[in-house]
Amino acid sequence: MYRGRDFGIDNPGVQVDFAKMRRGGVSGSFFALYIPAAMSNKEATSYAYEMLEELRRQVALNADKVAYATSKAELETNAKNGLSSIFLGLENGSALLGREGVLQDLYSKGVRYVTLCHSKDNDICDSCTGAGKWGGLSPLGKELVPVMNDLGMIVDVAHTSNNVVRDVLAISAKPIAYTHGCCSALCSHKRNLPDELIRGIAEKGGVVCMSIFPCFLTDDFADYDDDNPDSRPMPELELVLDHIEHAVNVAGTEGVGIGTDYDGIEHTAKGLESIDKLPLIFDGLSKRGFSDDIIEKIASDNLLRVISAQR
Repeated sequence: MYRGRDFGIDNPGVQVDFAKMRRGGVSGSFFALYIPAAMSNKEATSYAYEMLEELRRQVALNADKVAYATSKAELETNAKNGLSSIFLGLENGSALLGREGVLQDLYSKGVRYVTLCHSKDNDICDSCTGAGKWGGLSPLGKELVPVMNDLGMIVDVAHTSNNVVRDVLAISAKPIAYTHGCCSALCSHKRNLPDELIRGIAEKGGVVCMSIFPCFLTDDFADYDDDNPDSRPMPELELVLDHIEHAVNVAGTEGVGIGTDYDGIEHTAKGLESIDKLPLIFDGLSKRGFSDDIIEKIASDNLLRVISAQR
C-alpha cells in the first residue's frame, strides 16, 4: 500500500488486494507493518505510523469491502456485514524505540502482534540471520515480553533465533505465535523451526503458521537466483502440504495455522501466486484425509484462539 498499490481494485499479477481476498474466501488477514532491519529505531517508528496512515486511508476508501478487526467477534460481525477483516501486526520490534508507550499506542490503533525482530539483531533480541549479539532475548526483550502479555499483544517469534524462542517460551505467560515460516525437519533454512520448538510453542497453547515461500519449503531451492526466476522451477503445492502435515504431526491439530507471507515474498509455491488461490491448500488437505473440522482449525480457529487468549 505504502508503495502505491490501490487495494480497492483487482490488480493483475499481484499477490494481495481486497478483490482477491474476497475471491479466495479470505474473511480476514493480518496486514504487516513491515520495518526493514536497516532502519534506525526513530526511522522505524516514523515509518510504522506512515504505513498506518496509508492503511487507514485505503480502508476508509473501501468501507464497502473491508473493515478493521482485533478479535473473532469483530471478524464475525464484519463477515455478517459482507466485509473482509483486516488485522494488524508490527513486523520488527525496532519500531517500538524500547518504549512501552509506543507499544500501547500501536495496540490502541489495532496492532495485535509484534514480530520481535527481522533479518538483523536489534535491541530486543537476536535474529536467526543475525550475529547472535545477545544469545537470545536482550535485557530489554526480557522486560518487554511480560509487558506485551499484560497489554494483550501477541509475541511473534518468526525471524528470531532458536534461543530467542526458548527464552520467550520460558518467560511468556500467554500463548505465542510463529507467524510465517516452515519446518526445519523438511528444509534447513535458518528461518524454519525445529520440531522441539514447534512442539514447545504448541504445548503452551501457541500456533505455528506455515508459509508458501520456496526457500522455506525445500533445500533444493537454496541456490535460487532472484535475478533469474526461471532458473529453477517453483516448488509444488504438495511441499506446502508436507510442511503443514509435519507441523500437525508434531504440534497437534490445534497448534498449526497458515502464514503465507504474501507481499513479503517475490515468489510462491506453484499455483499459490496470489491470495485468491488459498482454497487450493485446503482442498489439498482434504484430499490427504484432513477433516473439515481440522481444516477449519488450521485455516483460522487456531490463530483466533491465540488472539483471544491474550485477554
